Amino acid sequence: MSKSLLIEYSIFTPKTTQLTEGVKGAKNLLVEGVVQRAEAKNQNGRVYPKQILENEVKKYIETSIAENRALGELDHPESTIINLKNVSHNIKSLWWEGDDLMGKIEILPTPSGNILRELFANNITVGISSRGMGSVQPLGEGTVEVQDDFELLCWDFVSTPSTQGAFMKPTGLNENFNPQLNQNQYSKVNSIISDIICTQSGICCIR
Repeated sequence: MSKSLLIEYSIFTPKTTQLTEGVKGAKNLLVEGVVQRAEAKNQNGRVYPKQILENEVKKYIETSIAENRALGELDHPESTIINLKNVSHNIKSLWWEGDDLMGKIEILPTPSGNILRELFANNITVGISSRGMGSVQPLGEGTVEVQDDFELLCWDFVSTPSTQGAFMKPTGLNENFNPQLNQNQYSKVNSIISDIICTQSGICCIR
């Protein structure tokens, strides 16, 4: 069975935020929340068995996190490569609370990280998206199960898709979608990004 790129979206709702002393005394933002869920059908109709996800998370903790290179991007291509020029954050720790995979994430002072920091500061809801390679097995009724050849790559922060029921919140599936609210949210996001670009470059590229 051939492996393909598996991308999953969920809402990231920070439980706590704080400032931490980073490189050269810089204060970087830390956010904490649910990054993925096992044993639950997601918006793509996929179910991740907990044992399979646990195995990959263990490897990720022992390699990428232990070596301080658990990097992710702000938005992402459908690619297996993490583009360093788009890196916005570094995952510091992962742990399980039942079937919820929790994460503590440091927002880096990179161009993409600065945008992400401002989005959090303005209470903008963002999504978190896992990237991995693997195959799936049909279970019926539009559901597939991720198989044990799954390889976890990273987690990225992304804009919220406007698809009804596209995200899983810690309390369950989000079945509500307000087009007007979503449009206003994107307008605010664009305004924040425009302000950052104008401040840093002196040229406004976003309208």
